[in-house]
Formats: sequence, structure tokens, C-alpha cells
Amino acid sequence: MGEGGGGGGGGGGGEMGRAGPLRGVWLGINRRTVGFLLLSPVRSPLSRRPPLLRSPLAFLSPPSTRSSAGLFPDRLRPLGAPQKPDTMLTFLALASVVLLGIVPEQTQAIVIYTGWERHALLGSDVRVSCFFFSWRWTSEDVTFSWTYRPDGSRDSISIFHYTGGMAYVDNMSPFRDRVEFVGNPGRRDGSILIKNLDYADNGTFTCDAKNPPDIVGRPSSVRLLVFEKVPIQAGVITGAIIGVVLGLLVLIVVIYYLMRFLVARRVFSLSVSKHGKKKKEGSQQRQGPAPPADPSKIKV
Repeated sequence: MGEGGGGGGGGGGGEMGRAGPLRGVWLGINRRTVGFLLLSPVRSPLSRRPPLLRSPLAFLSPPSTRSSAGLFPDRLRPLGAPQKPDTMLTFLALASVVLLGIVPEQTQAIVIYTGWERHALLGSDVRVSCFFFSWRWTSEDVTFSWTYRPDGSRDSISIFHYTGGMAYVDNMSPFRDRVEFVGNPGRRDGSILIKNLDYADNGTFTCDAKNPPDIVGRPSSVRLLVFEKVPIQAGVITGAIIGVVLGLLVLIVVIYYLMRFLVARRVFSLSVSKHGKKKKEGSQQRQGPAPPADPSKIKV
């Protein structure tokens, strides 16, 4: 019983020595039962371990057993102390703003499109087109403004303005009786029609559009050239040249394959005729000349 109790006490003492949370006296009752008498809740000095002296493999343990002070000592700060900014989070936030376009509510740019150059006949009418692109819906307050700068002049003249669903023509412009609004604001079209063209109408027409709150944009310009006879444009000449070259290439390819077909057909016919002659001569040689008849066997 004594040995059993001592053995049991030794075994129990070894287990508590490894755990070491409390002090006490072990009472061995038998080999299977051990009694413990609590004397004081004071921890044993041998069981204490400095918080920073951890195993090198501590980072492999589950998160619940890690020490925040050992792995992240810089995250423990007194209450009220200023927190250091997280550089990585700041960088990710800025990247999301740039890539996703998450920006505060503000005025955005509007893009205006016109032609590059227009050619027209003397005395005819010409449509000068103007369109715009905006990320917002078409506003009821959309506006279009047209200005004109004659060739050889540095000053621009206001000739047309559209706002609030109404078209206004400048009475001082040279087009006061010859300009008409033919656009569709709902489709973001601010085109105008200039009638009865004259040589003096040669110049640059500039269109500016606003779609509140999108009001920031660069005006677009188109140059008008009036001719007695509209010249052939360079694009038409280039297209004609390309068409002729492609037609010649197609014709050359067709002739090439046609010649190949005729030559192959001629070679095939010659080969067939030559093979037939050889076959006929061979059959004649195999047959040979007929033997002469014996005169003695001829009956008179």
C-alpha cells in the first residue's frame, strides 16, 4: 500500500511537475486513485516562463495558443496612444480608387465629336455634325454652342446656341438666315444645317456641348471647304488603286491554276496513249506469226 501510494504519488507528482499550476500534497490511496490536498493557490516559481521565450515552432501552433505579445509586440499599445498607419491597407485603398473609379461625387469630363473636314458644292446645303459622349443620362439642360472662324482670321464668331429646348441664332453672324438646327438632343446630336453655301463660308466651325453636371470638355472643330466641283478625295483614289491591284492578283492566280490544269491534263492524255501503245505491242509479240502448213497433210 505504501509503495503503491508512493508510486502513485511519484507518478502524480511527475504529471503536476510538468503542468505545475498549483502547490499541494499528494495522498496515495491505491494504484488507481490519487487524492490531492490544496494548500495554496500560489504558482510554483519553476512553472513560470518568460512570455517572450517561446519555442521556435510556436508559429505552427493554433491561433488560440499563440501569444500576441510574442508574435506581434508592436500591436500592444496603451489606451489613447496614436495608432500607426497601415501602409499596405492605404496602398490597397488607393489602388481600388484608381482601378474601380471609386471617386467622390464630382464633375466628370464630356467628350465631343465632329468630323475632320467637310467638302461641299457652291450654292448647296451642308450638314455639320456634332455629337458628345457622357457617362450620365442626357440632361434636360443639355446645351450646344457653335462658333465660326473664317479662313485667315483669328477671331471666332458665335453663330448658334441651343439651350432649354430652344434654338437661338446670333443676328450678327453671317449665317443668321442660313443656319438651321437639325440635331436631336435626346440622342446627344447637336448638328446644324448651313444653306446656300458661298466661297466666303470657308472656315472652321467649332462645337461645344454641356450635359450638366458634366460640363468639362474640349470643344471639337471641323473645317468646311466650298468648291465649284467637289474634288476627288484621296481616300477614293487610294481605294480605287487597291481594288485594281487586288483584281490583278486574283486574275493572275486564276490564270496560273488554269495553266496548271491544262498542262496536267495534256500530260495525262500523253501518258495514257503511250501506255496503250506499249500494251498493244506486247500482246502482238506474245501471239507471234502462225506456223506454215505441212504440204503432205494437205488432202487433194
